[in-house]
Amino acid sequence: MNTKAPFNEVAGRKNFGPAHALMTTPQPCVMIATWDKDHTPDVMMAAWAGQYDHNQIVVSMSKHKTTENLELTGAFTVSFADVRTVAESDYLGIVSGTKVPDKVAKVGFSVSPSPNVDAPIIDQYPLTLECKVVSWQDGILVGEVVNMSADECILTDGKVDLGKLQPIVFDAAALTYRALGEVVGQAWGSGKKFQE
Repeated sequence: MNTKAPFNEVAGRKNFGPAHALMTTPQPCVMIATWDKDHTPDVMMAAWAGQYDHNQIVVSMSKHKTTENLELTGAFTVSFADVRTVAESDYLGIVSGTKVPDKVAKVGFSVSPSPNVDAPIIDQYPLTLECKVVSWQDGILVGEVVNMSADECILTDGKVDLGKLQPIVFDAAALTYRALGEVVGQAWGSGKKFQE
């Protein structure tokens, strides 16, 4: 049985169809941290995440230890993997907290309890969102951001500087991580030359 949806090929291009994994790439590598029932920190990498509303984040994920923890505490933190933490972040994404409950300590990371939600802050990630669960259904997690905190080392003039943070993104085409940071234009500015 053919389960692929029919589509018309675009002339002059390589056509992949609707089921290709490269739908939206690059994807941010966000680290979701929760407490388990024993107050042990658990962290997983999620690449299918983004801003949902003014103060909300959305993450697509299947059911596993992290989602059990979300149901238990109703809270989580989101941090951004960066070039300094590629190996640790990848490990936290490929190893289950159910099988390796001390995986956070195994990579040498330490945690601090969030003062705003019932979730851990991973000290080694310099940018963290503290979130309350708004909804969790059909594999879609929506969280309300209660606070964003940043280490001074990634700030320029009091604002988060992606050049200093150097967050990584998942490149689904090459199955690699890539760094962000170079400024290539000015938002609401570079296109003004066409307004004349």
